[in-house]
Amino acid sequence: MHKMNLRKVDLNLLVILEVLLEERHVTRAAERLDMSQPAVSRALQRLRETFADPLLVKSIHGYDLSARAEELLPALKSVLQDLGQLVGRPVFDPASSTAQVRVACLDLEGALFLPRLLEAMRRDALQMQLDIHSQPGDHFMLLQQGDVDFVISGLVPPQGEAQINRIPLATTCVVCVMRHDHPLATAPLTLDAYISASHGYVSMTGRGVSVMDQLLRGYGLQRQVVVRTNSFLTVPEFCARTDLLFALPQIVAERLTRDGQLIMKALPSELAERELRFYLYWHQRHHRDPMHRWVRRQLVADPEEAFDLTDNNQSKRDKESD
Repeated sequence: MHKMNLRKVDLNLLVILEVLLEERHVTRAAERLDMSQPAVSRALQRLRETFADPLLVKSIHGYDLSARAEELLPALKSVLQDLGQLVGRPVFDPASSTAQVRVACLDLEGALFLPRLLEAMRRDALQMQLDIHSQPGDHFMLLQQGDVDFVISGLVPPQGEAQINRIPLATTCVVCVMRHDHPLATAPLTLDAYISASHGYVSMTGRGVSVMDQLLRGYGLQRQVVVRTNSFLTVPEFCARTDLLFALPQIVAERLTRDGQLIMKALPSELAERELRFYLYWHQRHHRDPMHRWVRRQLVADPEEAFDLTDNNQSKRDKESD
């Protein structure tokens, strides 16, 4: 079969061809297309050259379709419909969507922020699926590679920042968590007492130095870290059976101390200045995707902010999302 060189085909002619074949009349086609009759006649001549066929054939009733045109018309309608969908604005209907929403976050981060999304899915998008990646690792790399759609984290991407959008989900501070009868439970927590204690911390990546240890190094200090875990949900068990301290976001600590077995205490003033934000992160490749926009709208407090951010500059995005 002879292959046509598509680079030589003016696709605008296909729109004119559809109307010509439907109307079977140059003047009526020109009126529908809001074009002059000579312009449509010239287009018909080019189409005849392109398809090597007369397409419209004179008859006693005006014009009839050639056998080739009869064959072309249904295929032409299908092609133009596909092209319209290709270049048109994509539409997302949660009620009929079977999309999978893939989110990377630690366990308690998911427990804090994802129920709102799941509630919306069970109400408006019954066929959609929520897939939560809570295993330790570089969640931002998963986002860069397209293995997840979103990351929920209080951390900052180590690389590829220009391609990642973010918006705050919550702002909190860092507090110290210990068992309710810990030796340090009844007095204000001083820096010396904090350094003298044994510690655990929760790590999203499972490697590297924690933010608290970096902060202590700025004072020339070092604490004794006994355990590093990738799960917030292990903290209550570790604290209840030992004298370990954990420095945790207050929004997380409030969830872990609800049964009264653990308590929260303010960190020493030297360590308590840092504000912590949890962010929803997504890659620029999906910024305008309608399904992603719908998900962001369910997760953030101000739905308009979920998809109004268009600039890749991180500092400007943070300013716009404050």
